[in-house]
Amino acid sequence: MAAASRTPSPNEKIVVTNRRALHDYFVLDRVEAGIVLKGTEVKSLRQGSANLQDGYGIVRNGEVWLVGLHISPFEKGNINNHDPKRDLKLLLHKQEIRRLFGKLSEKGLTLVPLRIYFKGNVAKVELGLGLGKKSYDKRQAIAKRDADRQMRRAYARS
Repeated sequence: MAAASRTPSPNEKIVVTNRRALHDYFVLDRVEAGIVLKGTEVKSLRQGSANLQDGYGIVRNGEVWLVGLHISPFEKGNINNHDPKRDLKLLLHKQEIRRLFGKLSEKGLTLVPLRIYFKGNVAKVELGLGLGKKSYDKRQAIAKRDADRQMRRAYARS
């Protein structure tokens, strides 16, 4: 059950996307979660200064946490600025957490952040249940993308 990329609705403002995750993982399922943030983190996210490259999700004590996400300190912040690498708690329903925990216990599956966006005034993260790609899978994906690009160019010329 491969999940297609979703088009954002008009009231969503995408802050950052993790294009590397789609290169390194087969995304089997997607889930939307709220993020518990401090004030300076929200301001920094609104400026678009976040990095999802090293982030991943874990289930700890019945809660889902986002680890390794880097939100740069707010430029105009003061002594109350946040730690850029702190673990962020994600807001999900209990049933969703149980379902994710069951799937994460399978071998080879991991929880990767795909994008962070604002839905109205609320910060959300889209998590993908990813299965790691082998190097030959990555080469096949690159070859397919190049072939599609060449077909589009040939079609545009005619």
